[in-house]
Amino acid sequence: MRAQKIIVVGAGICGLSSAIWLRRAGHEVTLIDKDGPGAGASYGNAGLLAEWAVVPVSGPGIAWTGLKYLTSRDAPLSLEWRELPRLAPWLRQFLRNSSDAKTRQISAALSHLLHDSVDQHRALARGTIAERWIASSDFGWAYANRAAFEADSYGWELRRIAGYTPEVIEGDAVREIEPMLGPATQCLVRLRGHGHITNPGAYMTDLAQVFQGEGGTYRHAAMRDVTLADGRITEVITDQGTLPCDAAVLAAGIWSKPLARKLGVKVPLVAERGFHLEFKNPSQMPRMPLMMTAGKFAVNPMAQGLRCAGMVELGGTSPRISRGPIELLRRNVAKMFPDLEYDEVEEWMGYRPSTPDSLPMIGQMGASGIYAAFGHQHIGLTGGPKTGRWVADMIGGRGNSDLEAFGANRFS
Repeated sequence: MRAQKIIVVGAGICGLSSAIWLRRAGHEVTLIDKDGPGAGASYGNAGLLAEWAVVPVSGPGIAWTGLKYLTSRDAPLSLEWRELPRLAPWLRQFLRNSSDAKTRQISAALSHLLHDSVDQHRALARGTIAERWIASSDFGWAYANRAAFEADSYGWELRRIAGYTPEVIEGDAVREIEPMLGPATQCLVRLRGHGHITNPGAYMTDLAQVFQGEGGTYRHAAMRDVTLADGRITEVITDQGTLPCDAAVLAAGIWSKPLARKLGVKVPLVAERGFHLEFKNPSQMPRMPLMMTAGKFAVNPMAQGLRCAGMVELGGTSPRISRGPIELLRRNVAKMFPDLEYDEVEEWMGYRPSTPDSLPMIGQMGASGIYAAFGHQHIGLTGGPKTGRWVADMIGGRGNSDLEAFGANRFS
């Protein structure tokens, strides 16, 4: 195999994984990012290695559920209404993917990407300083009662098809397994043998060091444009100069959309704003990561504190933190954990890059020599290492015939 000169744009988990696997395949790799390793959603995520996240946000009944959410100040979904005209075409495509048949197709594709994510992370980080941030753990869903769990039967059917069988615990036994849960939780559903990241920001920083230690080059630079010859990339133009290349990987999250537009590729990508609260020196920590189903937020014990992450706000990429979702998350945390005390709390907002079919874009964009590795919505951390491995295989000529669902040209 001929070694190639490759530029990777974006130092989140997808870009870092692509760069590391490409470098390990013997290529000359330069990784660029305008902000730094893991500066965006790869930093602020819930830290879950969610192999079980095979239930797409779109699904039967989402139109009615979404309408109810948008008319309530206590719902986990909100909308920047001034952005509605721009979002309308995306929303129409999103709703077209909500049939039972489409949902099951999307779920099967998600399972293909995610089913071995813990192993993929361990393979990426094995024997390096980054390995210390990968923890083995069970995962639990906290429900008010058995009826609330049974009302979620459609999602659990999809998880069972993917191979995940729930263990249902009820009553006082819930607190024997997870003492942090109060009386509002009378049903706990557990999946054994999963994992989480104990400090996503530090994990990204360490992966960047791993990449450089293995011979890769990192540059703090922003992509401005590309040069094409006969339709194929020859250079990436940055604010720090021009970088010649044989191929490039576009892994810049939500910022991939305007960059793809420079290539003449229209990508139906919108920003799902996500939020977290990180409680420093908390008085309580769960024994395992949890999903609080009533408030639709995840709870993860991390090295630097207790992180509670969730909410969805459809809108733009303004850096202004929306107070509504943050305050709702605060109220939900206080309701579910009334005895929680802490020294201080960090507030964070970031942008999940979301496609209308809940699947990332992975693969070559046309015949340009530019490969997409973005659009992972809620599963970027989980699916990043495998995405990077797939991209490295494609560039090395080892194509994967069963990745059509993720094709980078499927919306063209």
